[in-house]
Amino acid sequence: MATMHEQIAFSTMTSPLGEILLAGNEHGLTQVSFQDGVNPLVPAPGWQQDDVAWATAVSQLTAYFAGKRKQFDLPLAPQGTPFQQQVWAYLQTIPYGRTTTYGTIAAELGNPNSSRAVGAANGRNPIAIIIPCHRVIGSSGKLTGYASGLKFKEALLGLERNGRIEVGQQLSLF
Repeated sequence: MATMHEQIAFSTMTSPLGEILLAGNEHGLTQVSFQDGVNPLVPAPGWQQDDVAWATAVSQLTAYFAGKRKQFDLPLAPQGTPFQQQVWAYLQTIPYGRTTTYGTIAAELGNPNSSRAVGAANGRNPIAIIIPCHRVIGSSGKLTGYASGLKFKEALLGLERNGRIEVGQQLSLF
């Protein structure tokens, strides 16, 4: 049986990039998933739908998509290894509208030869958008890898460059 600290509450929201599922526990968000992406999150048996629990997260994401929010102030509780946690913490320091590379992150974390490991941790980020793994690009400047699909990464970077997602652009994404 699940104990209270294992209880997962989830909610969904509509965004310019399709449905997003938010899930978490008493400590904070554990997952944010593009449901129209490559790897949609399926609520597990026992998860409870609770739109009130994640109303602040939905409000902040709505403001982000409207170009009115550049930082999030939400409790986060992503589950991962200590190295993944270190990478995810670093991702949260990348400013809105800026990008960095896997190699730069590896060097900043003290191991310049770990860019592949950084890429793997980046790809396992369970909290899309809020932990901004979309801001990490290849050393050549090209967009590389995004768990939900590169179209989402491209759209998020475009939003941060232009301040909004055009409805016409959304239709051409899929």
